[in-house]
Amino acid sequence: MPFSVASAVRPLGDGTFTAALPAEWTVGPKPHGGFLLALVARAAVHAAGVAVPAAEALAPLAVSAQFLRAPEVGPVLIRTDVRKAGRTATVVTAVLEQRGRGCVEASVTVGRLPAERPEYTDLPDMPAAPPANAVDLASLGPGGVYKLGGVCDVRLDQEGAGFLNGRTGDPLVLRLWAKPHGERPDPYFALLAGDISMPVTFNLGRFGWSPTVQLTALLRAEPAPGWLRLRVSCSAVHGQWFDEDAVVVDSTGRLVCQARQLALTPAG
Repeated sequence: MPFSVASAVRPLGDGTFTAALPAEWTVGPKPHGGFLLALVARAAVHAAGVAVPAAEALAPLAVSAQFLRAPEVGPVLIRTDVRKAGRTATVVTAVLEQRGRGCVEASVTVGRLPAERPEYTDLPDMPAAPPANAVDLASLGPGGVYKLGGVCDVRLDQEGAGFLNGRTGDPLVLRLWAKPHGERPDPYFALLAGDISMPVTFNLGRFGWSPTVQLTALLRAEPAPGWLRLRVSCSAVHGQWFDEDAVVVDSTGRLVCQARQLALTPAG
Protein backbone atom coordinates (compact mmCIF):
# COMPACT_ATOMS: atom_id res chain seq x y z
CA MET A 1 0.00 0.00 0.00
CA PRO A 2 1.54 3.38 -1.01
CA PHE A 3 2.38 5.78 1.80
CA SER A 4 -0.16 8.38 0.60
CA VAL A 5 -2.94 5.78 0.83
CA ALA A 6 -1.77 4.25 4.11
CA SER A 7 -1.59 7.68 5.78
CA ALA A 8 -4.90 9.01 4.45
CA VAL A 9 -7.40 10.55 6.87
CA ARG A 10 -11.17 10.66 6.38
CA PRO A 11 -13.07 13.76 7.53
CA LEU A 12 -16.32 13.31 9.44
CA GLY A 13 -17.37 16.93 8.86
CA ASP A 14 -17.05 18.32 12.38
CA GLY A 15 -13.31 18.75 12.72
CA THR A 16 -12.77 15.07 13.47
CA PHE A 17 -11.16 12.49 11.24
CA THR A 18 -10.78 8.75 11.18
CA ALA A 19 -7.68 6.86 10.09
CA ALA A 20 -6.19 3.39 10.30
CA LEU A 21 -2.81 2.41 11.71
CA PRO A 22 -1.55 -0.43 9.47
CA ALA A 23 0.62 -3.25 10.80
CA GLU A 24 3.22 -2.56 8.08
CA TRP A 25 4.06 0.96 9.35
CA THR A 26 5.30 -0.14 12.74
CA VAL A 27 8.47 -0.60 14.75
CA GLY A 28 8.07 -3.82 16.66
CA PRO A 29 4.38 -4.08 17.56
CA LYS A 30 3.77 -0.31 17.80
CA PRO A 31 2.87 2.22 15.05
CA HIS A 32 5.84 4.31 13.93
CA GLY A 33 6.01 7.78 15.49
CA GLY A 34 6.73 9.56 12.22
CA PHE A 35 3.72 7.85 10.65
CA LEU A 36 1.55 9.17 13.49
CA LEU A 37 2.89 12.68 12.84
CA ALA A 38 1.95 12.39 9.17
CA LEU A 39 -1.63 11.46 10.14
CA VAL A 40 -2.13 14.39 12.52
CA ALA A 41 -0.47 16.77 10.03
CA ARG A 42 -2.82 15.65 7.23
CA ALA A 43 -5.83 16.18 9.47
CA ALA A 44 -4.58 19.61 10.56
CA VAL A 45 -3.98 20.74 6.96
CA HIS A 46 -7.47 19.61 5.97
CA ALA A 47 -8.97 21.51 8.91
CA ALA A 48 -6.96 24.62 7.98
CA GLY A 49 -8.25 24.41 4.41
CA VAL A 50 -11.83 24.46 5.70
CA ALA A 51 -11.09 27.44 7.96
CA VAL A 52 -9.35 29.43 5.19
CA PRO A 53 -11.27 28.36 2.05
CA ALA A 54 -9.35 30.67 -0.33
CA ALA A 55 -6.01 29.15 0.63
CA GLU A 56 -4.31 26.87 -1.88
CA ALA A 57 -1.42 24.41 -1.73
CA LEU A 58 -1.44 24.28 2.06
CA ALA A 59 1.14 22.14 3.82
CA PRO A 60 2.44 21.63 7.34
CA LEU A 61 5.17 24.14 8.22
CA ALA A 62 5.83 23.05 11.81
CA VAL A 63 4.62 20.15 13.92
CA SER A 64 5.23 19.96 17.66
CA ALA A 65 3.97 16.76 19.23
CA GLN A 66 3.79 15.14 22.65
CA PHE A 67 3.63 11.34 22.62
CA LEU A 68 1.39 10.42 25.55
CA ARG A 69 1.10 6.68 24.99
CA ALA A 70 1.70 4.28 22.14
CA PRO A 71 -1.45 3.30 20.22
CA GLU A 72 -2.10 -0.15 18.83
CA VAL A 73 -2.52 -1.15 15.19
CA GLY A 74 -6.09 -0.39 14.16
CA PRO A 75 -8.54 2.51 13.84
CA VAL A 76 -7.97 5.90 15.45
CA LEU A 77 -9.83 9.19 15.75
CA ILE A 78 -8.17 12.59 15.25
CA ARG A 79 -9.83 15.66 16.75
CA THR A 80 -8.75 19.07 15.44
CA ASP A 81 -9.31 22.62 16.63
CA VAL A 82 -8.35 25.69 14.57
CA ARG A 83 -6.71 28.06 17.06
CA LYS A 84 -5.80 30.77 14.56
CA ALA A 85 -6.81 31.20 10.92
CA GLY A 86 -4.60 33.48 8.85
CA ARG A 87 -3.42 34.11 5.30
CA THR A 88 0.21 33.36 6.12
CA ALA A 89 -0.13 30.84 8.93
CA THR A 90 -2.99 28.87 10.45
CA VAL A 91 -2.48 27.06 13.76
CA VAL A 92 -4.37 23.85 14.44
CA THR A 93 -4.23 21.57 17.45
CA ALA A 94 -4.80 17.89 16.83
CA VAL A 95 -5.25 14.95 19.19
CA LEU A 96 -4.96 11.38 17.98
CA GLU A 97 -7.15 9.14 20.13
CA GLN A 98 -7.76 5.42 20.35
CA ARG A 99 -10.52 3.86 22.43
CA GLY A 100 -11.20 7.22 24.07
CA ARG A 101 -7.62 7.84 25.20
CA GLY A 102 -5.27 10.49 23.83
CA CYS A 103 -2.11 9.06 22.30
CA VAL A 104 -0.52 12.02 20.46
CA GLU A 105 -1.20 15.72 21.02
CA ALA A 106 0.18 18.12 18.43
CA SER A 107 0.21 21.76 17.44
CA VAL A 108 0.52 22.17 13.68
CA THR A 109 1.33 25.41 11.86
CA VAL A 110 -0.10 25.31 8.34
CA GLY A 111 0.77 27.55 5.41
CA ARG A 112 2.51 27.54 2.02
CA LEU A 113 5.97 26.08 1.62
CA PRO A 114 8.40 28.52 -0.05
CA ALA A 115 9.29 27.78 -3.66
CA GLU A 116 12.18 30.25 -3.91
CA ARG A 117 15.80 29.14 -3.84
CA PRO A 118 17.33 29.60 -0.39
CA GLU A 119 19.62 32.58 0.13
CA TYR A 120 21.72 30.67 2.69
CA THR A 121 22.20 27.04 3.67
CA ASP A 122 24.50 25.03 5.92
CA LEU A 123 23.70 21.41 5.19
CA PRO A 124 25.42 18.01 5.55
CA ASP A 125 27.72 17.01 2.72
CA MET A 126 26.17 13.75 1.50
CA PRO A 127 25.84 12.16 -1.95
CA ALA A 128 22.39 12.36 -3.53
CA ALA A 129 22.11 8.55 -3.71
CA PRO A 130 23.21 5.90 -1.20
CA PRO A 131 26.59 4.24 -1.72
CA ALA A 132 26.63 0.81 -3.31
CA ASN A 133 27.40 -0.92 -0.01
CA ALA A 134 24.65 0.84 1.95
CA VAL A 135 22.49 -1.57 3.95
CA ASP A 136 19.00 -2.02 2.52
CA LEU A 137 16.79 -2.22 5.59
CA ALA A 138 14.39 -4.45 3.68
CA SER A 139 17.09 -7.11 4.02
CA LEU A 140 16.22 -7.31 7.71
CA GLY A 141 13.12 -9.22 6.64
CA PRO A 142 9.37 -8.43 6.89
CA GLY A 143 9.13 -10.23 10.22
CA GLY A 144 11.81 -8.10 11.86
CA VAL A 145 11.38 -5.28 14.31
CA TYR A 146 12.01 -2.58 11.70
CA LYS A 147 9.12 -3.24 9.30
CA LEU A 148 9.43 0.15 7.56
CA GLY A 149 12.17 -1.31 5.39
CA GLY A 150 9.47 -3.33 3.64
CA VAL A 151 7.04 -0.49 2.84
CA CYS A 152 9.51 2.21 1.82
CA ASP A 153 13.09 2.16 0.59
CA VAL A 154 15.53 2.93 3.41
CA ARG A 155 19.31 2.57 3.13
CA LEU A 156 21.86 2.97 5.91
CA ASP A 157 25.48 4.01 5.36
CA GLN A 158 27.69 1.39 6.98
CA GLU A 159 30.38 3.98 7.66
CA GLY A 160 29.90 5.19 11.21
CA ALA A 161 27.22 2.58 11.99
CA GLY A 162 29.44 0.46 14.21
CA PHE A 163 26.50 -1.37 15.77
CA LEU A 164 26.11 -3.30 12.51
CA ASN A 165 29.33 -5.12 13.37
CA GLY A 166 28.88 -5.29 17.15
CA ARG A 167 31.17 -2.31 17.69
CA THR A 168 30.48 0.41 20.26
CA GLY A 169 32.13 3.77 20.61
CA ASP A 170 31.37 5.28 17.19
CA PRO A 171 30.01 8.86 17.30
CA LEU A 172 26.24 9.04 17.54
CA VAL A 173 25.86 10.09 13.91
CA LEU A 174 24.09 8.03 11.22
CA ARG A 175 23.53 8.69 7.52
CA LEU A 176 20.51 7.28 5.70
CA TRP A 177 18.59 7.61 2.43
CA ALA A 178 14.82 7.09 2.12
CA LYS A 179 12.03 7.29 -0.44
CA PRO A 180 8.49 5.91 -0.65
CA HIS A 181 7.65 2.99 -2.90
CA GLY A 182 5.81 3.85 -6.12
CA GLU A 183 5.43 7.60 -5.63
CA ARG A 184 7.44 10.76 -5.11
CA PRO A 185 8.14 12.01 -1.59
CA ASP A 186 5.83 14.76 -0.33
CA PRO A 187 5.99 16.96 2.80
CA TYR A 188 4.26 14.25 4.84
CA PHE A 189 6.83 11.65 3.86
CA ALA A 190 9.57 14.19 4.64
CA LEU A 191 7.99 14.53 8.08
CA LEU A 192 8.08 10.75 8.51
CA ALA A 193 11.68 10.70 7.26
CA GLY A 194 12.69 12.98 10.12
CA ASP A 195 11.95 10.06 12.45
CA ILE A 196 12.79 7.10 10.19
CA SER A 197 16.25 6.30 11.58
CA MET A 198 16.92 3.65 14.15
CA PRO A 199 18.01 5.34 17.42
CA VAL A 200 21.57 6.69 17.19
CA THR A 201 22.10 5.17 20.65
CA PHE A 202 22.50 1.81 18.88
CA ASN A 203 26.14 2.93 18.55
CA LEU A 204 26.34 2.75 22.35
CA GLY A 205 25.08 -0.82 22.29
CA ARG A 206 21.71 0.29 23.65
CA PHE A 207 19.15 -1.69 21.68
CA GLY A 208 15.45 -2.08 22.31
CA TRP A 209 12.46 0.25 22.26
CA SER A 210 13.44 3.93 22.46
CA PRO A 211 10.12 5.80 22.70
CA THR A 212 9.89 9.42 21.58
CA VAL A 213 8.53 11.70 24.29
CA GLN A 214 8.47 14.99 22.37
CA LEU A 215 9.27 15.81 18.74
CA THR A 216 9.27 19.10 16.87
CA ALA A 217 9.69 19.15 13.10
CA LEU A 218 10.00 22.04 10.66
CA LEU A 219 9.03 21.50 7.03
CA ARG A 220 11.04 23.78 4.76
CA ALA A 221 10.29 22.93 1.12
CA GLU A 222 8.42 20.55 -1.17
CA PRO A 223 10.69 17.55 -1.80
CA ALA A 224 11.86 16.82 -5.34
CA PRO A 225 11.47 13.29 -6.74
CA GLY A 226 14.15 10.83 -5.70
CA TRP A 227 16.03 10.00 -2.53
CA LEU A 228 15.79 11.98 0.67
CA ARG A 229 19.17 11.99 2.47
CA LEU A 230 19.29 12.16 6.25
CA ARG A 231 21.94 12.99 8.77
CA VAL A 232 20.87 11.98 12.26
CA SER A 233 22.91 12.99 15.32
CA CYS A 234 22.83 13.30 19.10
CA SER A 235 24.28 15.99 21.35
CA ALA A 236 24.10 14.21 24.71
CA VAL A 237 22.87 11.08 26.47
CA HIS A 238 22.02 11.68 30.13
CA GLY A 239 20.93 8.46 31.83
CA GLN A 240 18.05 7.16 29.75
CA TRP A 241 17.31 10.56 28.16
CA PHE A 242 18.80 11.44 24.79
CA ASP A 243 18.19 13.95 22.03
CA GLU A 244 18.18 13.21 18.32
CA ASP A 245 18.43 15.74 15.48
CA ALA A 246 17.58 14.84 11.88
CA VAL A 247 18.33 16.98 8.84
CA VAL A 248 16.49 15.84 5.70
CA VAL A 249 17.73 17.02 2.28
CA ASP A 250 16.11 16.16 -1.06
CA SER A 251 17.71 14.94 -4.29
CA THR A 252 18.42 18.51 -5.46
CA GLY A 253 20.27 19.41 -2.27
CA ARG A 254 17.41 21.44 -0.78
CA LEU A 255 16.54 21.30 2.92
CA VAL A 256 13.04 19.82 3.31
CA CYS A 257 12.76 18.90 7.00
CA GLN A 258 14.46 19.44 10.33
CA ALA A 259 13.38 17.33 13.30
CA ARG A 260 14.49 17.32 16.93
CA GLN A 261 13.21 14.88 19.50
CA LEU A 262 13.65 13.97 23.13
CA ALA A 263 13.50 10.22 23.71
CA LEU A 264 14.26 7.45 26.17
CA THR A 265 16.88 4.79 25.60
CA PRO A 266 17.20 1.49 27.43
CA ALA A 267 19.53 1.75 30.41
CA GLY A 268 23.19 1.09 29.68
